[in-house]
Amino acid sequence: MAATTTTKTTTTSELEALTLKLTVAYDKEIHKEYKYADYLPVYDETTHFPPLQPLKFNDRGLVAKKEKPNLLSKDNKDLKVTKLTPVIGTEIRGLQLSQLNDQQKDELALLIAERGVVVFRDQDFKDIGFEKQKEFGRYFGPLHIHPVGSTVGGHLELHNIYLGADNEYRNQRSAKRLTSTGYHSDVSYERQPPGITALTLLSVPPTGGDTAWVSQTAAYARLSPPIRALLEGLRAEHSGFPQAESARRDGKFVRREPVKTEHPVVRVHPATGQKALFVNPGFTKRIVGLREEESEALLKLLFRHITQGQDFQVRLRWEEGTVALWDNRVTAHTAISDYNVHNPQEGLRHGFRITTLADRPTGVNGLESTWE
Repeated sequence: MAATTTTKTTTTSELEALTLKLTVAYDKEIHKEYKYADYLPVYDETTHFPPLQPLKFNDRGLVAKKEKPNLLSKDNKDLKVTKLTPVIGTEIRGLQLSQLNDQQKDELALLIAERGVVVFRDQDFKDIGFEKQKEFGRYFGPLHIHPVGSTVGGHLELHNIYLGADNEYRNQRSAKRLTSTGYHSDVSYERQPPGITALTLLSVPPTGGDTAWVSQTAAYARLSPPIRALLEGLRAEHSGFPQAESARRDGKFVRREPVKTEHPVVRVHPATGQKALFVNPGFTKRIVGLREEESEALLKLLFRHITQGQDFQVRLRWEEGTVALWDNRVTAHTAISDYNVHNPQEGLRHGFRITTLADRPTGVNGLESTWE
């Protein structure tokens, strides 16, 4: 398929007016009648941002009432709240994200921190438009612009999630492996990594294409006391370099140069005070201060613990109108690409992700992230 380019002007969350050269990453013929054609993936080939600067972050969960009387109001007769598992995941029906007031959003931030992931069903969120979608995300923190990923039109803050017969790029890595699962915490290499992320799927396969999360809080608690004590004094290196290098090899534009950051292996959530592992197979490369064999052995243990801990994981079956929100500080997640994109009856998986930046990770006894 020949690449097509268009030029648009937009204002990003970094307050820069930019002219974007956009390369279409889908087959227009296939999507002539697609309701969400404006959300199909594009790559810009001109935008280059400087390194992210330190930002002041106020966790909205800090001002929320623990009982959440506004979000989980007893007066809402349509409200149905279900725990998906004992330790991670809550499903909510009878409440529209697009209509939440500030008090409800504060309580939602706390609920997401406590439960890891909160799933809203029967939502109108995908139909409220780009600006309102971004406005909702900004309430929880500055919006992150992905350094290499495809976006939505002129809205760089909307990270595109697309896997179909006309664009299998997201399957490239898993095609070389026995499984498509790849647990990660979004761009954890950033100096102030993401807090809350909202994922909206615009088109879902009739079966397959689930998302799974693991509770890093429960994963930490499950470890023996001597191992917990060891980890609480350590930092791990998180690197964006492999992601950027892979993108360049594939001919993709890198809009922000990669960084490495050394984060506490165990971080403390500012709103709940809970301790959680903060390592993930996607971006964590080594334990700082250990010899290579020691680092490899310890990370192997932790990665196996995270990926195989089904008793502290939750798997989401997507359906029409579903929006999932999670806290990257206390979870890791993976898409599960278990359907055949070349079979029209198995459909298309397409959506967009809004990711908010959060606090500089702080560990036990004030251990902080460092970088050069």
